[in-house]
Amino acid sequence: MSQQSRGNNLPASTAALHGVIVLDFSHVMAGPFATYYLVSLGARVIKIENPNRGDSLRAKPKSFQAFNHGKEVQSIDLSSEKGRAQALDLLHQCDVMVDNMRPGVMESFGFGQAQVRAAKPSLIHCAISAYGQEGPWAQRPAYDHVMQAASGMTMMSGMPEDGPVKVGFPVIDCATGMLAALAIIAAVRRRDLTGQGESIDASMLGAAFQLMYPMTVMAMDNGQAPPRKGNVGYTGSPGALTLPCKVGWIALGANTPQQMGALARVLNIQAQVLPLIEGQTAGFVSDAHMAELRQILVTALREEDAQDLEERLNAAKVPAARVRDLGEAVQEGLANGALQIWPIEGDLPMRLPGLGFRAQTLFAGQKKPPDAKAAGEAFMPT
Repeated sequence: MSQQSRGNNLPASTAALHGVIVLDFSHVMAGPFATYYLVSLGARVIKIENPNRGDSLRAKPKSFQAFNHGKEVQSIDLSSEKGRAQALDLLHQCDVMVDNMRPGVMESFGFGQAQVRAAKPSLIHCAISAYGQEGPWAQRPAYDHVMQAASGMTMMSGMPEDGPVKVGFPVIDCATGMLAALAIIAAVRRRDLTGQGESIDASMLGAAFQLMYPMTVMAMDNGQAPPRKGNVGYTGSPGALTLPCKVGWIALGANTPQQMGALARVLNIQAQVLPLIEGQTAGFVSDAHMAELRQILVTALREEDAQDLEERLNAAKVPAARVRDLGEAVQEGLANGALQIWPIEGDLPMRLPGLGFRAQTLFAGQKKPPDAKAAGEAFMPT
């Protein structure tokens, strides 16, 4: 059947992943975040929890709901013959299976990658782990901060004299979930074209290297770690840095000669800056006068209010932002429409930020899911 004829048989209100059924054996964060994307795009996700302990994230009810809203939840004990039979029955109904157990755990219950693909060759199986399914580190467990250390990420922030600096949120967990969702959606598309299933190996280590992509490429090329530069822009331009003002801090992005010239005009320091960038018309500002330019900026900013300067610089087309904490950023994002609100009603009402992108019709023909349901209830021991 052609792509066009398939589309003509479905109504305009069809969600992107309409008809896709996902069996989700994941817990805590990376796996549930992957299936959060899938359920939000229209898949039916059946989340399986161990009835003896459930998902550890249930200890934080709002966090659990944020990662699992819209999913159906069932309690199945894979250590019992009855539970394995229930899971196998569900498996034959599903298009996708996701787990984020340590390699070998699902195999011990008969639900490893090779086992489930043999039972259902068209199945798309995504295994999420710390270090991947193969290799000498495959059996190692990890949490986000552990993986930040293992991947070199904690030695990317800060200055050379600093100790390791952890990113202040579970960046690798979230990125792993997003990459797994991307791989699953690609596999669903290929299965629709060929009828073939897929085995996906998504790892936290792999996601960490992708997050640091340009630096990872450099390290693969020369075998060296890029230098730590603190709050300096990736370009290395003298005008790409974060500095204190009289009131607050501001991050500047005056990378090009045109932007540096505009920055100088706003700060009224043209006489000092323009001779140092004379003749530069393209690319990024040269680092030939790095120390001089930065000292000029440090001095000028001592008299500035970061909020006021942010407005003036952006009006002059110079990228700049006052340093905010997350609470401030979220409130401003809600006020100016930068954050898309997906509300959840019920006993634990919440507002979620969607998937990080907007679309006109992906979500069942609408701009967002029509009913962001609360996470389903599963039996939990009392």
